[in-house]
Amino acid sequence: MNPFYRRIYRVVRHIPKGRVATYGVVARLAGRPGAARTVGWALSALPDEGDVPWWRVVNAAGRISLSPHDHAAVVQRALLLREGVRFAPGGAVNLGTYGWPTEAYDSVAAPAHTRAASSRRSRRLKGLRT
Repeated sequence: MNPFYRRIYRVVRHIPKGRVATYGVVARLAGRPGAARTVGWALSALPDEGDVPWWRVVNAAGRISLSPHDHAAVVQRALLLREGVRFAPGGAVNLGTYGWPTEAYDSVAAPAHTRAASSRRSRRLKGLRT
């Protein structure tokens, strides 16, 4: 298996129930900022019976990336709803509320003076990058 895919899967396994992460954040935590598409490819390569909670990964707008007519998109939405994730009327998840790790989305919901503290907290996630 591709070593980068393995790191992606490790990061996705750490996303808590009821939270989401974007493809870009997963790529950054897996050690390759800018490799969001590769995260998508890795998740699409998962076997059906895997233990990676792929449904907890959304795009940068907080939306499910699959076509709304795709059965997997319906499954993803249902799994997120079951975990308590709520969607806005337009279909997006509020990343400021449900985004993981919280500090990755602080700019969405928090004032600028709290961002310095969140960068200190982000060091705790360093272990996921190895």
